[in-house]
Amino acid sequence: MTNELWPGGPRFLETDGVFKLGTDSVLLAYFARSSPVKKTIRAADLGCGSGIISILLAWDNPGLLVDGVEINRKAVNSALENVKLCGLEQQITIVEGDLRKYRNLLVAGAYDITAANPPYYAAGSGKRSENTDTAVARGEEMCSLEEVCSAAGYITRWGGSFLLVHKPERLADVFRSLNTAGFEPKRLRFVQHKRESPPNLVLIESRRGGNPSLKIEPPLILSENNGSDSEEVKMIYHRA
Repeated sequence: MTNELWPGGPRFLETDGVFKLGTDSVLLAYFARSSPVKKTIRAADLGCGSGIISILLAWDNPGLLVDGVEINRKAVNSALENVKLCGLEQQITIVEGDLRKYRNLLVAGAYDITAANPPYYAAGSGKRSENTDTAVARGEEMCSLEEVCSAAGYITRWGGSFLLVHKPERLADVFRSLNTAGFEPKRLRFVQHKRESPPNLVLIESRRGGNPSLKIEPPLILSENNGSDSEEVKMIYHRA
């Protein structure tokens, strides 16, 4: 089955055993577009899964080269198919490997922007899915937040950005891990289902070697009180 994100937009195959297209990855790619980092030529997508973020970063930016790293063979094959389906083979390279062994996979300081939709739940938190593939994608049993940030710190150039999406309840852990890896949080935006709802996601941009200064942007609201998509969501998904 093929999903088209919007009419004439990126298309993604739905593959058994591979984490499916999710709103969080779409929102992170949208958030990355407003990064103030200049001369963005190379980007990396850590734990790229089926290639969603890599494809969305490259879709409207023909000058951008993206390397996606993924350990799951099924996801790697799915990402390769999706890249081909979207006609982005000249811009996107999928690297099969364990991002924890980043020194053997990617070049130090080679990327202007690094992005990641990492596992949300700490190992042993009791929020493990019964589905093995979902558990790996959402839990830190195989790769921790600290390891993702460490990989980003190695491959992102000085002055470059690391963008990630996470759960608000783990914001303190995220900030600690970013600081340890040499990043300073610079932009933060909460995502809420409705205006009166508590945040359910947080989008964060940090700068390698940046000075302390954090900008809190207005929340991204997903839906109106009547259940319809918000105007910003319509814009993101080209429904306006």
